[in-house]
Amino acid sequence: MAVVCLRTRVGAAWGTRPRRVGRHDPCMLLGRWTSLLLTLVAGLALVVGLVPAAAADPGDPGEPPPVATTLTLAAPARYADRPTDLVATLTAADGTPVVGVPVTLERRRGGTWTPLAAAVTDATGRVAAEPVLARRPADNVFRAAYAGDATYAPATSGPVAVPLLRRTSQVRVRGPQRVVDERRVPVRVAWRTGNGQPVAGRVELFRKTRGGSWTLARTLRTDEQGRAELVVRPRVDTAWRADATGTPWAGRATSGVHRVDNVPPGEPVVLPAGAPRPRVPLPPQPRASGPGPQLRISQVPDGVWRSMVGRSWRPGCPVGRAGLRLVRVNYYGYDGYRHRGEVVAAASAAGRIGRALAAMHERRFPIRSMYRVDRFGWSGRLNGADDYRSMAAGNTSAFNCRWVVGRPGVRSPHSYGRSLDVNPWENPYRASHGWTPNSWWVGRSHPRVAWRSRSHAVVRLMAAHGLRWTYGTFDAHHFDARTTSGRVVPGPVARACGLEVCH
Repeated sequence: MAVVCLRTRVGAAWGTRPRRVGRHDPCMLLGRWTSLLLTLVAGLALVVGLVPAAAADPGDPGEPPPVATTLTLAAPARYADRPTDLVATLTAADGTPVVGVPVTLERRRGGTWTPLAAAVTDATGRVAAEPVLARRPADNVFRAAYAGDATYAPATSGPVAVPLLRRTSQVRVRGPQRVVDERRVPVRVAWRTGNGQPVAGRVELFRKTRGGSWTLARTLRTDEQGRAELVVRPRVDTAWRADATGTPWAGRATSGVHRVDNVPPGEPVVLPAGAPRPRVPLPPQPRASGPGPQLRISQVPDGVWRSMVGRSWRPGCPVGRAGLRLVRVNYYGYDGYRHRGEVVAAASAAGRIGRALAAMHERRFPIRSMYRVDRFGWSGRLNGADDYRSMAAGNTSAFNCRWVVGRPGVRSPHSYGRSLDVNPWENPYRASHGWTPNSWWVGRSHPRVAWRSRSHAVVRLMAAHGLRWTYGTFDAHHFDARTTSGRVVPGPVARACGLEVCH
């Protein structure tokens, strides 16, 4: 027997048409048995593994995951201040380009990432920009980013530092080619690339003196104009050279040599042709510093006294350390340069001797040298410092506790520290055994360094400061400080020498 059940659709669902039925209504029973049968079949399928335990809802088809992507960034090396070709490439996992999606490019400046460009990838999956490279490598770091969408996963490139090509460069040293001694002169450095761009960076400035080797004078930094300057006061002839150490964008460079000739502030002495040179050579004394003569009179320092004892002073001398003074003063040498000299003199005469020497500086009258006489060592022949060698060097000196040159046993006026010998080589002394230190200059004069009459400017200058040209042309280089009583030297010395010259 067939049972037919009628169903009615209400809205979108089919259902059994409501009607009154009994407990044994065939349609109702059929529905119940059908539901039971379906439940048993489903359970059996789970037991035997025919249907997965977590079957997807047949009404929810699901969304596929986004495709993985890779973003790369590259740019070739370029010179600073020039653009480079920055290219970002976005590809899918299978290597195919991702087309038509936005990619952002960023640049790091001062440690902070800033936007550079944003564009949509082209048919090859690329986005390009042309940033101008900075001179600092730290400002030439770039990265790219893709935010992703429903189809493609997001991607970011790693930071990429674009290398710089180094330009060739040139460094030069310039400045005046001569400088008057004691004056300042600028030494200028200019650093540029081969195409003329200024370079800011470190430059080592080297200095060399005549006969010396190169030494580092100063490390400079050129400014944005590629320039640096060092103001120097060379006291000798110098040569200058610069080494540019290089930068990340400009290569190393070495300059040529720039020479600065140091010229004297005074006029060098020109001697007559054939004039002999001093027999005893002396090194030039230290160059003077400070304006004017810088006259200084002081008590005799310990180091100076130790040098004097056993040479220019010994026990039994008529004046001791307390009665002596060290006189330091600047003078113009025969080379035209200013030097610092010193003599020892009696305390009672040091002021006049010092002022006379200072006046010679002011008038620019040259002095060949002015070392203390103890420099020349002990002389048994003179029983004091070796005045023979001092005269043979043309040295100006004062105190020397010794015998008269050529008269053993007779005390020299220099033993009292009130006598001054100036330029003895050009102004000889007539000793008992002849002219010393040379005879060539006898009868010859020079307007600046050799005098043969009281009218000479140097003799007049000495007289104006209380120093008498005691023996005239017989001892042209010798001057004595007058005492308060008007006498030139103490009486015992004059009596010992009689009418002869007491040098």
